[in-house]
Amino acid sequence: MPSVFVQGRPVGSYPPLAPEARRGSVRRITEFGTEVLHKPCRDITEFGPDLAALIDDMFLTMYVAEGAGLAANQVGVDLRLFVYDCADDDGVRHVGHLVNPVLDPLTPDERRLIEEDEGCLSVPGATMEVPRPDRAVVRGQDREGQPLVIEGTGYFARCLAHETDHVNGQVYLDRLSRRERKEALRQADDRRERVYARRAAKERALTG
Repeated sequence: MPSVFVQGRPVGSYPPLAPEARRGSVRRITEFGTEVLHKPCRDITEFGPDLAALIDDMFLTMYVAEGAGLAANQVGVDLRLFVYDCADDDGVRHVGHLVNPVLDPLTPDERRLIEEDEGCLSVPGATMEVPRPDRAVVRGQDREGQPLVIEGTGYFARCLAHETDHVNGQVYLDRLSRRERKEALRQADDRRERVYARRAAKERALTG
């Protein structure tokens, strides 16, 4: 099996950072509690240079924050879009973006839940166990508006579901009990300064 898939297609080789990141600028990541994170995002209807520039910025911002995925509302933009650079459980790397993503429902036979640690760049430093299906199929479009279907298993399926939740106005804390959410926010309070210091160092390394 190929070791890298870009936009769902196998490639022979790929650089450590997606080429989009070289064209991008770092944006501020919105934190849990910011209004734009807690309402469904708007469909994208215009495909052009503004969308391409946003995707570039999101890739660089994701790498600076050392994330596996990033949704547009995590940089304060109310649009249905996410980018990703994420390995699955077999070590296969998946890189790309998805516009107007919609997660396919799974039948009971397909729905095998795996409970594993999950974090979020908008809840810096916190991780909690969250049950997610071990398979995901997300349909949408690419930056030119062409139809796109991305499938994932294992950790990559978790990433796809997590980012689709974001554009639907949901963060992973919404899937936790009240006690678990309180613990996640406590972790974020304790670790926020260290996380932001690491991001600042990463930004200097990537853009200096």
